[in-house]
Amino acid sequence: MKKFRPLDGILVVSVEQAVSAPYASCRLADAGARVIKIERDTGDFARQYDEAVLGLATYFVWINRGKESIRLNIKSEDDQQIFLSMIDKADVFIQNLAPGALQKIGLDSESLRKRNPRLITVDISGYGEEGEYSTMKAYDNLVQCESGLVDVTGDGEVRAKVGISIADISAGTHAYSAVLEAILERNQTGEGVGIKISMFDCMADWMMVPYLHQKYANKPPSRTGIHHAAISPYGPFKTSEGKEVVISIQNEREWVRLCEVVLGGAIRPTDERFTRNSLRVEHRDVLNSTIQQVFSKLDHETAIDRLEKGSIAYARLNTLADFANHPQLRLTEVDSEAGALHIADRPARFEGYKSSFGRIPELGEHESQLRQEFS
Repeated sequence: MKKFRPLDGILVVSVEQAVSAPYASCRLADAGARVIKIERDTGDFARQYDEAVLGLATYFVWINRGKESIRLNIKSEDDQQIFLSMIDKADVFIQNLAPGALQKIGLDSESLRKRNPRLITVDISGYGEEGEYSTMKAYDNLVQCESGLVDVTGDGEVRAKVGISIADISAGTHAYSAVLEAILERNQTGEGVGIKISMFDCMADWMMVPYLHQKYANKPPSRTGIHHAAISPYGPFKTSEGKEVVISIQNEREWVRLCEVVLGGAIRPTDERFTRNSLRVEHRDVLNSTIQQVFSKLDHETAIDRLEKGSIAYARLNTLADFANHPQLRLTEVDSEAGALHIADRPARFEGYKSSFGRIPELGEHESQLRQEFS
């Protein structure tokens, strides 16, 4: 099978650290772009987050494959010239330094696009480059708090952050898709474009359902743990062995089948308290309690069998250990200084092509050849 490299010939230069910008440039590298990762002398600080992957950091292993690493001090005249030589040949420039950091040394995106009019620039920040929040430090958990995400996550009175770096991932995902749009635009106009991405804006977009509840109903969704805040029944129930299975009812046909096939008549589908979703949400406590009474008398296999016979959507409430051994988990090898590692394959599969991940670079691994190429 052929390798899928639609961005072959695209040069990306990225002054990046942590998660958001490396996530975007990683996806570009996966698609065939040449990505030059510019690091400080001590390296991207994500390299030091932990040593869980055979001595390497989990975050760095995850989103830095397929890149070339060079250490540059772009404040120094010599290294700045090498950087500008890269920019002259680049198609895309990405950076997620503090707002204004590059402007102080004359290397802001607007200046770089004047130098190379075909350049697409991406500036990723926490809260944008204007307004009273623009100078605030913006790490993932902080943006989760500011965007209200933490307020709708958790259980009852207990609030919680999302267990992954969702604000960073959101920004990286939006940056990646915006670059693809900008490449298509440049193919028509011949000119690059500046892209601004803020983590807060990205989370604001993803927070629109709870926002709309707050704005127009003056009532934010309640924190319901694993149960869905706006759909019921939609959550976990324990079987007789204490194993939990999560069920999801999305429409009235499923509701009837749940009552008749799974619950065996313990609830009438025509019960006035439960005849539509909004009423089931309103009477969630009594509904969940009744469903739990039925499930507590069923062993796990019997519960699963009834759900399948009723064509009811369900999932096992897996641990991370369960996920690591999940039969649907597609893994692929990636090379690193610690040897071959296994990580998740690309989510998007293209028929007739195979994905191919490049090596995870050591700090400054490509420094000699890059300095020679761009000197």
